Amino acid sequence: MPANNKPEESRYNPAKVEEKWYQYWLENKFFRSQPDSREPYTVVIPPPNVTGVLHMGHMLNNTIQDVLVRRARMMGKNACWVPGTDHASIATEAKVVNKLAQEGLSKSDMTREEFLKHAWEWTRKHGGIILDQLKRLGVSCDWDRTAFTMDEKRTESVLKIFCDLYNKGLIYRDKKMVNWDPKAQTTISDEEVIYREQTGKLYYLRYKIAGEQGFAVVATTRPETIFGDTAVCINPNNDKTKHLKGKRVVVPLIGREIPIIEDEYVDVDFGTGCLKVTPAHDANDYALGEKHNLPSIDVFNDNGTLNSNAAMYVGIDRFECRKRIEKNLEEAGLLDKVEVYTNKVGFSERTNVPVEPKLSTQWFLKMKDLAKPAIENVENDTIKFFPEKFKNTYRHWMENIRDWNISRQLWWGHRIPVWYVWEKKSQ
Repeated sequence: MPANNKPEESRYNPAKVEEKWYQYWLENKFFRSQPDSREPYTVVIPPPNVTGVLHMGHMLNNTIQDVLVRRARMMGKNACWVPGTDHASIATEAKVVNKLAQEGLSKSDMTREEFLKHAWEWTRKHGGIILDQLKRLGVSCDWDRTAFTMDEKRTESVLKIFCDLYNKGLIYRDKKMVNWDPKAQTTISDEEVIYREQTGKLYYLRYKIAGEQGFAVVATTRPETIFGDTAVCINPNNDKTKHLKGKRVVVPLIGREIPIIEDEYVDVDFGTGCLKVTPAHDANDYALGEKHNLPSIDVFNDNGTLNSNAAMYVGIDRFECRKRIEKNLEEAGLLDKVEVYTNKVGFSERTNVPVEPKLSTQWFLKMKDLAKPAIENVENDTIKFFPEKFKNTYRHWMENIRDWNISRQLWWGHRIPVWYVWEKKSQ
């Protein structure tokens, strides 16, 4: 029996021990760091979303960081681990919109300032959860340095860096094919698109040859995009389609004539050898359209319903439209056949809905110049990969990196520091 006459616990009780000693570490500022003569060792935590909670990936990631920081501290280095959270534009806005809907309120009925009041209330209420969980893990962050990507200092830095990059010619505005999230109604970056294998249908559509008998049969997984077709493309070396050269065809159901163009891009062995070209809704089609000077016709509203270019399907959701078109094509004798087909479909990582390729004017960051030193320092082994085989994967990714779409159509988040002024000219 111990001297205090209290029986010892037979098992380790983490709830009592961990909380007690972690509080002792905090009170004695063991994790605090100030610049001095020691060798610095600084880590900025990859900020978890302010709306989220820790998952196993976070736990593994932060445990590794903690091991490295504590090791550096024990080696006599001035170890500083900076904690913080990310404002998570899409995720936070979606949660606030859902909360408002439960209260009978709608974002569309609010001003930007009114909506942001609700967003800040949500952030203040839920934002500390993930930081508290990190503390429960026992991580040795300098908590006095806790940052938030929408706080005053970080906002000032974001605006400054944007202007600096713009002045260096690295940020520009252009109309390009982007990933559009119809649920969040915003663009998302390439890294926020998750590709999943989906079993769907391959529709073989009959495009009547203008002025004569016969059809050009085109295979597509997305018949709802036919309203945006501006050409049908064939391979000039394909004997099966040479009778279509120089002719025009009629888009099914709407009767609009479009030209047949030739390009070796078309795979002779896939489908029927005829490719529908919809420049506004497919990255490869857009490239073809640019090459052959084709117009682009956008057929979708921002929420994924069909717009005024879609004839009798205006206002109908894209997937409901697909069902109706299949039926209408069959009734009109313009559906040759339908096959079960498996392909990869891009989903928004943020809202889990299929992404729409969309031609849109956005802001982009040039990546080639930024990728160059990142490639060089891996090639010369300043940075090493373990296992080494991933060096090739990294090189392929970085050498083929596309310019980063950095603008979003959201109210919650940093505003791009650009204003437009239109002067009304006197008559």
